Amino acid sequence: MPKKLTVIPEQCSGCRICELVCAIKHFGVNNPKKAAIRVVNTYPHPVMRMPIVCSQCKVPLCAKVCPTDALRWVEGIVHLDKEDCISCYKCVEACPFGAIYAHEDCDLPIKCDMCGGDPECVKQCPLGALRLIPEDALGEPKRVNNILSYTQMKEIEFYEKGEKKTIHYAEIGEEEL
Repeated sequence: MPKKLTVIPEQCSGCRICELVCAIKHFGVNNPKKAAIRVVNTYPHPVMRMPIVCSQCKVPLCAKVCPTDALRWVEGIVHLDKEDCISCYKCVEACPFGAIYAHEDCDLPIKCDMCGGDPECVKQCPLGALRLIPEDALGEPKRVNNILSYTQMKEIEFYEKGEKKTIHYAEIGEEEL
C-alpha cells in the first residue's frame, strides 16, 4: 500500500526543522528557502502553522501543464525529470496547494521527491506533525472526530418536508429498559 506524507497542523510548533533538513539533504545548504516544504504561519488570529508539501497527486495538475512531460507520477511520487525540465515554472503556478517552489539560485523548480520514499522531514519533525501513513488510513482522524462529536450531542434538529423535527439522544446510564 502506497504511503502519503500527511500534515497534522495542530501538532506543528512552527520550528521549521523540516525546512532545514530538506534544504540540507537536497542542496547541502542551511537555507529554508531551498526546501521543498514550507511552514506557513498566520497571525494574529487564528494563529496557525501549516507545513505545505507536495500531495503527490495521482492526477497531478503540475504534470498536465508541463510542456515537456518532465513531471510524471510513478509509484506514488510525482517525479521531476531534470533532463526534460525547461524551467518554465508552469508547474509552480498550476499546483493547487502551492507546493512547488522557485528560488533564484536554482535552475529548476523545487518539488518534494519524498526523499526516495523515506522523507527526512518526517524523521526529524520533533512533534510528529509530519507523518508517513498508508493511503487507506487517510481521513481516519476526521472520521473519528466526527463520531466523537456525536457522542457529545443531546439532541439534533432537522427539517423534513418543511416540518422541524428533533431527535433526542438517551443519556448513557439513563436509558429505560
